[in-house]
Amino acid sequence: MTPQDSTTPGQPPLTSYTRKLTPQQADCLEKLLLQRNFIPLKVPHARFAGEKENVKVIFYESGKLLVQGKGTREFVEFILEPEILGQAELGYEEILQPEKLLPRIGVDESGKGDFFGPLCVAGVYINADVALAWKNSGIRDSKDIGSDNKISELAKIIRQTPGCVNKVVVIGPEAYNRLHQSMGSVNKILAWGHARVIENLMLLRHRMNPPPLLAISDQFAKNKETVAQALMSLGRQIELVQRHKAESDLAVAAASILARDEFVKRLAQLGKSYGMAFPKGASNKVEEVGRQFVAKFGEAELPKVAKMHFRTSHVVRGLPPPPKTIFKPNPSKPDASP
Repeated sequence: MTPQDSTTPGQPPLTSYTRKLTPQQADCLEKLLLQRNFIPLKVPHARFAGEKENVKVIFYESGKLLVQGKGTREFVEFILEPEILGQAELGYEEILQPEKLLPRIGVDESGKGDFFGPLCVAGVYINADVALAWKNSGIRDSKDIGSDNKISELAKIIRQTPGCVNKVVVIGPEAYNRLHQSMGSVNKILAWGHARVIENLMLLRHRMNPPPLLAISDQFAKNKETVAQALMSLGRQIELVQRHKAESDLAVAAASILARDEFVKRLAQLGKSYGMAFPKGASNKVEEVGRQFVAKFGEAELPKVAKMHFRTSHVVRGLPPPPKTIFKPNPSKPDASP
């Protein structure tokens, strides 16, 4: 069998590959590089490294292996997998993990833990073609991406990918405060936001090929029925899957990026309209800016820029914060925590 080139038709170009190796696998790989006449390299923090033709192999002290270069796919498929790992994975994702290529909608939100700014809920439809197009794009949970610029770059890729359909629902501070007053909890607002974005996407299902089989979201409420009951007519036509750490799914990760990108942009626009830079989160810096805002614009203006149920809203207005709610399990229930 002739080794496949990195640019074999039907396969996306692969120029970088990483994975963890066991100590035994690392020992075998080091010997193999010597046997295959790889030129030794000195790389900071690397236990060993070698280079040959169009591929560079680096094994770090942390246990991580990095393969780089145009020959990455050939090295992984015809040397690393059969001789070191003893299993074939690369290029066979659709066989080993077919759920990764299912047509589906991913939903996630941003701004829930931020005192200033809106709550943004995004939904993203992907199919097999989209999933394969994003294979080496770096799309992952937005919480693992520290740079707003990188978030923006990935959001652009997501929006411009053929076959990807996406929507973002923005709940501004004033609307958010009204919803919290009427609904009484953040989870109910999130449930409504998730249901709304799924409904908005289902209105565009004529652009989805094939139609989505399910919608995936993070399980933020203890009772899964919180979101299920909020679903609207079209949203009830597909299966809703809620699970912890749903951002590990590619569609949900993409939604997390779009939601965060929208939140960052809206927060900047809000700050520009007031001539202030509103920080993210709910830190001491946030409290400091909140006090400055109240001093400059007055308490009545605060609900236009901030989520008023946060304890921070009391602090910045010089009011005693409300008592913290402490969960007390019901001992009469068999599933109550000890």
